[in-house]
Amino acid sequence: MSGTTGDFDMELPNLGDDRPGLEELDDDLDEAVDDDSDEDADDDDDDYPEDAGEDDIDLVLALYREDGEPQALALELELANDLDGLIGQLRRIPGDGGALGMVSLATEVFALVRVRGKHVQVVLSDAQAADDWPIARDIVDYLGVELPDDDEDDTFPIGDLDLLVDVGLHDYELETIASDYDEDSVNLLERIATRINFGQQFARTAASFD
Repeated sequence: MSGTTGDFDMELPNLGDDRPGLEELDDDLDEAVDDDSDEDADDDDDDYPEDAGEDDIDLVLALYREDGEPQALALELELANDLDGLIGQLRRIPGDGGALGMVSLATEVFALVRVRGKHVQVVLSDAQAADDWPIARDIVDYLGVELPDDDEDDTFPIGDLDLLVDVGLHDYELETIASDYDEDSVNLLERIATRINFGQQFARTAASFD
């Protein structure tokens, strides 16, 4: 018997194939991907913090200058849970050089959002707060930084710490203020407002939230 393939020309019978075809495999893969996507979405929803309630929100306000004069404006409490909404509202304020949004939650954490046209800068006083408050999670996502590990005890501010350099508050000063975790976050915001010459306006508007 020769070993060449030409000598072996008997056609094998077609026994059929009960394996799924390519289309069926593609369908199965699509379903698997969809299932994984749904599970990931569910995990994200489960992991996302609940909205802060009225009792949790100390204040939400905006500082800006109109014709060179410092102004402060109380904003809707719901904006304390919505970074996009807060940015949109700040963009509507016709201030000289944009507007600075301030949010304080549970007297423990604050957020700064400065909007000048399309330019947006944000600061969160405590990165760990992303586990507790929606706006803190939104800021972490906006900055594109990783969430701190649950087992980490370190607290630290994140974001554009130089967002107020042009009005006299250097980044290292803002970092020092934001890192004072023994102080009430409303008082820290008042300290910031005072440093940039909005002290009276801040105090008057903050009092309206009491």
